Amino acid sequence: MTPLAHVLALPVRAYRAVFSPWVGHNCRYQPTCSAYALQALEKHGALRGGWLALRRIGRCHPWGGFGIDNVPD
Repeated sequence: MTPLAHVLALPVRAYRAVFSPWVGHNCRYQPTCSAYALQALEKHGALRGGWLALRRIGRCHPWGGFGIDNVPD
């Protein structure tokens, strides 16, 4: 993971440690958005991985999709 990707992963890891246990497991997608974000940052770096994570979070709403949505190659 690039240094900038590590920096972008910090808020995701903080969310997983602090807020995720309180929110519960109500995710529409598999893997969860936070896991998807970490995978995207690791696989594609800060720019493309960050963009993929933002797109995924944007799709996560009541009228959005559901199911398995893996990080693209």
